[in-house]
Amino acid sequence: MADVFDLFGDPVPPNWGERGRPQHVPTQQNRNRVSLLVALGWSAPRIAAALFVTAPTLRKHYFSELKFAQVARDRLVAQLGIKLLEGVNAGNVSAIREFQKYLERNDLMLYGQTVPQPRKQAADKPVKPAKIGKKAEEELAAHSPNEGTPLGELMARRQQGLNS
Repeated sequence: MADVFDLFGDPVPPNWGERGRPQHVPTQQNRNRVSLLVALGWSAPRIAAALFVTAPTLRKHYFSELKFAQVARDRLVAQLGIKLLEGVNAGNVSAIREFQKYLERNDLMLYGQTVPQPRKQAADKPVKPAKIGKKAEEELAAHSPNEGTPLGELMARRQQGLNS
């Protein structure tokens, strides 16, 4: 019954339809997912949760993918390089540009450097004052009286008396 597949192309477990929960059947798609998530640095419990399996089930069926955790990132980067090289050989201009960036990052990695960050020009530009809204501007004007009028002069004296 191992050669029987369901409508989605996944193999049907041997005890399907019998008592108890059917055993998890690893698929190539799930193996690829686990390899990718290991390469991205995900923990085993997090990967298990993403696949809707328990951590022991993950270790039981995907032990070979979990075993290569130390080199998974390098394998992923190498696979990316191979795909880029295929695009370069096909004459794809955007693949050529990306492959050049790929080579530059690789060269920087060899010499222990990081990708250079673009310079920020914020220090060269003057800092603009923060804009205040219409309501806030009106409220500010209401609390600062116009001393050119008799009423404004009276309000200013009262505010000075309260602040003293």
